[in-house]
Amino acid sequence: MGRKKLKLAFIEKDTARKLAYKNRKNSLVKKVDELTTLCGIDACAIIFGPYDPQPEIWPSPSGVQNVLSKFKTASEFDQRKKMVTQESFLKQRVEKAEKQLRQQLRDNKEKETTMLMFQCLNAGGMVPNDSSVAGLNDLAWMIDKNLKEIGRKIESGDRNTSIPQNQSENQSQEQLQMDPPPPLLPPPSPPPSVSDNDEVAMMSRLGWI
Repeated sequence: MGRKKLKLAFIEKDTARKLAYKNRKNSLVKKVDELTTLCGIDACAIIFGPYDPQPEIWPSPSGVQNVLSKFKTASEFDQRKKMVTQESFLKQRVEKAEKQLRQQLRDNKEKETTMLMFQCLNAGGMVPNDSSVAGLNDLAWMIDKNLKEIGRKIESGDRNTSIPQNQSENQSQEQLQMDPPPPLLPPPSPPPSVSDNDEVAMMSRLGWI
């Protein structure tokens, strides 16, 4: 089971906020330690908290001074390349949320237009009278999009089942044309003729004469 999504908001309750501060601070220091060990980089942490009289420094004052000295000797461009302030961070979050909102609005509009298109098809091609000009333009765009998609599928060979059936019929006709016709049977031989003398002898045996 996944972790519950954390709501990023100020914790109003003092005891809960103090507990969260302690847990997060310890977790942050642990992550910085793991980062320096696993990746072999220089890092430090300076944490000013309302519950501690002195700021917490990791790994040590001399270690912090070494990291800060390396940072100050770098160019201004390198220093600010990935640096964010609280304002810039919130601005990035807002821009990302606005982008997601625009994408969701486009997806919703496309689904609504698709539903309207199928409703018109079920109604025999009748468009609702209360449709706006923008709605009609969206409907025309959706129909054109589907027609183009059908055209691409036909060109790529993705045809429906009726086309292979026609192909099989053509193949059957070609096979009939290639195979030689079966030989004709000879006509039946005529019945043997009976002479007059044989006919008289037969009638005599039967007692007819």
